[in-house]
Amino acid sequence: MTVPQPHAVPLQPSAVSRESSGAPQPQLSAVSQPQPQPQSPAVSQPQSSVVSAQPSVGVSEVPREAGWSDPVWQRAARGWIAEQLARTGRRITGEVEPRVRPWSLVWRVPTGSGPVWFKANSIGTRYEAGLVDALSRLDPDAVLTPLAVRPDRGWLLLPDGGETLRESTERDRPAGEPAQSATDEPAESGAQPAAAGAAPQSVTGEPAGPNGGRAGGHGLGRWEAALTRYAVLQRESGRQVDELVALGVPDHRPQVLPQLFADLLEDRAALLLDSPGGPTAEAYQRLRGYRPEFARVCERLAGIGPPATVQHDDLHDANVFATVDGYRFFDWGDASVGHPFGSLLVTLRSAAYRFGLSAGDPALGRLRDAYLEIWSDRYDRRTLLKAAGLAVTTAKVGRALSWRRALRTDDPARGEYADAVPGWLAELFEPEPL
Repeated sequence: MTVPQPHAVPLQPSAVSRESSGAPQPQLSAVSQPQPQPQSPAVSQPQSSVVSAQPSVGVSEVPREAGWSDPVWQRAARGWIAEQLARTGRRITGEVEPRVRPWSLVWRVPTGSGPVWFKANSIGTRYEAGLVDALSRLDPDAVLTPLAVRPDRGWLLLPDGGETLRESTERDRPAGEPAQSATDEPAESGAQPAAAGAAPQSVTGEPAGPNGGRAGGHGLGRWEAALTRYAVLQRESGRQVDELVALGVPDHRPQVLPQLFADLLEDRAALLLDSPGGPTAEAYQRLRGYRPEFARVCERLAGIGPPATVQHDDLHDANVFATVDGYRFFDWGDASVGHPFGSLLVTLRSAAYRFGLSAGDPALGRLRDAYLEIWSDRYDRRTLLKAAGLAVTTAKVGRALSWRRALRTDDPARGEYADAVPGWLAELFEPEPL
């Protein structure tokens, strides 16, 4: 296979991201005339935190850690959205549809040119805005180019990406085959493959279309094509890891993970020690005793390669757009800089869950191999498989760290997800699908 060679692209903020706290806000009078007056979006009911449309306020007036229900925050966000849309000739045409999680708020904003999406991240995942901006310039065919970003606030304004891989798979499902709910996801602590005898969904698939476009078949054939495209993005990002870390992307490279693991084990609140959902005293001591072995795993992985790059860390079929133009990857709020193969942890578990595959199923091996193929010009198969196994192990600590970052919030709903941190650490002692 011919591998696209990585190319260096400066990761300075692009034109769409020059909305920093130290720069003046764009004035609507600068927009070419005639230009409709920006319309601030109203959030659809029911939402107890809804604030009726009011005059916009400057973003610099908003306390940096103001909650999303804060009236000043909402007016500033709505005003910023309207101003950025006006710069591109768009106008809001209806109510905003919200989706709120402890770590992020997403608004679907209807416009005359189709919906756009606004995302605000909490402090622990705020780096996503700058990361998406950078990746969209490194590989614009693999990541949506933002309409506007505010990296200092963790704000993203994105065009609509179309159908997700999950949606396209469900739409093309053969008649009579049972479908899973669009929200039917494995547990955050890591779903295991289906038990033997479970009714699998279709896993037949045809090769991808030209240039990595959406596969013509159904099922895992599309996943194979998507993973190949994702691996290309990782290769292209590999020379920019220092710049990505400088943007605030968490550093989970094998060389630093042992210390991060040790530090996490001292965070009694995050581990829910002596609380419901936390490890028993025996399980906690087992984790502490595992530290030397984990350090050896990381050392072996660092010595094998491939080098560190961006690692999505939540790569399942609802975080991939699948259109006739190919695959684009989104929702980078869990991402880190680390060993590329750590992405296989969530991907293989999610595929096993959604397609009803048992551990060791050849279909999972095909997924893994499709992903690893992009590195076969530099590493033999044995080396790639060894690295994949080690990386999946280290990624479990990465997932726990990701959840701890996401839950750095005062939102009372965080308690619903708090057991994900100790849950992922417990997975260190569980087998993998392959």
